[in-house]
Amino acid sequence: MKYFVFRKKFLKFEIVKKEFQKMNNLFKALNDPTRREILEILKDGDLSAGDIADKFNMTKPSISHHLDLLKQADLVASVKKGQFIFYSLNMTVFDEIMAWFMQFQPKSIEKPRIRLQVNPVNEK
Repeated sequence: MKYFVFRKKFLKFEIVKKEFQKMNNLFKALNDPTRREILEILKDGDLSAGDIADKFNMTKPSISHHLDLLKQADLVASVKKGQFIFYSLNMTVFDEIMAWFMQFQPKSIEKPRIRLQVNPVNEK
């Protein structure tokens, strides 16, 4: 059985493959400007699919496709209320994205050392 080190843990190959697939879905979802705009709209609160579609100049099936890709990436969650489906941001995934990006930040950032040379002013 193959094991890999991922996020400082020893994991089976299948688990690592699943994590990378999840990340690929995430970046695929974020790659499209329409989907990014949907996320920006949802930051103000939950909306139905129809309310989201009304904010765009495209067909409802196209918006539905974008919402489906956002759901596959776990960026949005959906709840059916009556005949409407309401969408909301999944903040847990955004926290995971930030943690993933933060791993690339240097451990310590040194402040630049600047030495200013002060020339005395001759007063006459």
